[in-house]
Amino acid sequence: MEQKILVAESSTAGAQSVDRALGLLSRIARQTGGSSLADLTEHCGLNKPTARRLLLALINAGMVEQSPANHYYHLGPEAYLLGHRASEQHNLMRLATCNVARLAQLTEDAACLSIRRGHFSLCLYREDGAYPIRTHALQQGAYHPLGVGAGSLAMLAALPDDEIAHILEAQRTHLEEHYPQLIPTHLSALVNQTREQGFAINPGLVFTDSWGIGIALHWPDGVLAGSLSLAAIESRMQEPRRSQTLVPKLQEEALAIERLLAAEFSRHQKPSAPLARSKQ
Repeated sequence: MEQKILVAESSTAGAQSVDRALGLLSRIARQTGGSSLADLTEHCGLNKPTARRLLLALINAGMVEQSPANHYYHLGPEAYLLGHRASEQHNLMRLATCNVARLAQLTEDAACLSIRRGHFSLCLYREDGAYPIRTHALQQGAYHPLGVGAGSLAMLAALPDDEIAHILEAQRTHLEEHYPQLIPTHLSALVNQTREQGFAINPGLVFTDSWGIGIALHWPDGVLAGSLSLAAIESRMQEPRRSQTLVPKLQEEALAIERLLAAEFSRHQKPSAPLARSKQ
């Protein structure tokens, strides 16, 4: 009996260590400039000795590396390899890359493809257009709370009302602290506006001269697949260019992506079993 208890306790401790290590890895992945030990201990709820031990294990596995300049932790080569292989298997990323590139070429602005990750939006892919003055508010790999940014807002508006309310309440403190122009009451109004006009617009609410427009992408069964968005400086997003050029091209490429998603969806559907003939 004692041996069984010890085995169970060891198994629980091992699972807890895995969970903690994955939490550290997730936090490092979300910080584009790297993470300090203080940041990791604060956000992951670990003491420094435990965090150091787990980080050393991740470093030894090649999942994390530490900068010799400032001792910040970054994703390592093995994490890059896993991410690259995962992106190859991700249907939306694989299917939509050409459409994102074409949108950037046609508009000469930055085109972005994003997906939902829980209460956050993740930018999967960004293609810069030829216009020399760019906005860098949304970079590939960047996380933002749902509703922050045009593509993120488009995804939030595509969700059911009760789910939106839950997300905004869960993010209330974070939004009020870091995005004072995008508190839940304001985001609720922007959701209604997005639904009415059929696309989302971010008129410099995160960074003053960084504007964006976005549209949600869906699978043929109505499930949210992600969003397609354009980002540019304010002068590039004004009327009549916004309604006459940018929105139509954005909608055209979004529709093309959804057609690809529909074809992919059909390809993976199992054929229905033939109905048995009823006996007369």
